[in-house]
Amino acid sequence: WIDGERAKENRGFERGQQISSSSLRVRPPPCRWARGTTECVPCSAASYPPSSFSRSYSSPPFSSLPPRPIISSLSSALPAKTNGYIRVDCYGGLNQMRRDFCDGIGIARILNATLVLPKFEVAAYWNESSGFADVFDVDYFIQQTKGFVEVLKELPEEIASREPYRVDCSKRKGQFDYVEAVLPVLLEHCYISLTPAISQRRDRFPLYSKAALCQGCYNALRLNKVLEGKGSEVFKSIPKPFVTLHLRFEPDMVAYSQCEYQGLSSTSLHAIEASRGDRKPWTGDAAHIWRNRGKCPLTPKETAFVLQSLKIPTNTTIYLAAGDGLMEMEDFTAVYTNVYTKSSLLNSEDIFRMHGNTKAALDYFVSINSDAYIATYFGNMDKMVSAMRAVNGHYKTLALSRRAFANFTAIGLKGVELADALWKSHREDFVMGRGTALPDCFCEFTL
Repeated sequence: WIDGERAKENRGFERGQQISSSSLRVRPPPCRWARGTTECVPCSAASYPPSSFSRSYSSPPFSSLPPRPIISSLSSALPAKTNGYIRVDCYGGLNQMRRDFCDGIGIARILNATLVLPKFEVAAYWNESSGFADVFDVDYFIQQTKGFVEVLKELPEEIASREPYRVDCSKRKGQFDYVEAVLPVLLEHCYISLTPAISQRRDRFPLYSKAALCQGCYNALRLNKVLEGKGSEVFKSIPKPFVTLHLRFEPDMVAYSQCEYQGLSSTSLHAIEASRGDRKPWTGDAAHIWRNRGKCPLTPKETAFVLQSLKIPTNTTIYLAAGDGLMEMEDFTAVYTNVYTKSSLLNSEDIFRMHGNTKAALDYFVSINSDAYIATYFGNMDKMVSAMRAVNGHYKTLALSRRAFANFTAIGLKGVELADALWKSHREDFVMGRGTALPDCFCEFTL
């Protein structure tokens, strides 16, 4: 499926055959806000700075990738006087927190506020403590966002001693306006903490705010030197070429989906039941409808079958990007035996010292640089990775269809018939990264 020659385009999943570009529906490449214009232009027409990934130590072969495009601030200089200080409070896993912080960058620019380094609320998710600086390069972030939004490492003395006034916008829906709802509070209290609205309407942001958001997320956020060095070590240890597979089948993930599965081991069933809490599984017709809508995670066994249906050889080198606690993995590794994880590539002492966020950051680093990336669920990490891969010129990205698998098995397809149906349903489903993580950093244009 992969021959390691990055320069070759139009690789397909045909059964051992080459697919021509005319036989696939090719989506147009992403584009960016170019310097000195208020219109979005194709990346090929924009001017480019040096790659932001360049390091003094040996790293993945970024020299063959297109460098990052310049994003203009699309406005005059930042106003001389700030309206106050905003700290973005981020919850969940690493990529959910990254998404919320990116939104916070745009919001700070809308409100003409000074951004304070965010607070990562990781205790509930990882049962530990780790901050922004444990993952990202703070100085580089401040440097790259200069001219887009003002960022401070430390608050002025007169307000540093007090806690910010809490403003939680996470549950706000509909036509929510930050200027109307948040700016008066900011002006009154001077220092606030903010959780962005989940149902974000970035299309209503002014262009200078969109530019700040996109610059902050795609050009300014990079891993700190320690983590990027460790990520480079993991990357170099994996035999090339390789596929990164983001597999989600942890007990809490299955419990959250409210799905039931047949044929799981008693250990897996007990772990799922212990994680359910009040989220009881659907039963009867509701369970069938839920599964046919693609709401149930693929098991490792089902994932292996889908990959075989796409004629991905069983000797393919696979890097497994996943958290701790994956269930039923023996069903996958019995088929695909050439599987690597960060735990198998790093020494146990390194793994023991790492936080959950830093482990997730290593998976993210490998995922955006691998020859191909396959997602089984397409959650926050998959959306962010697919978009960043598009920015880097890596278009071999695919999301497996849980809905297609459920629909085909529901009508009784199995064996060769099921494999053929899955092949046909996936043949044009390459994910280009557009319209996923931050859709308003991308736009349509006519080829």
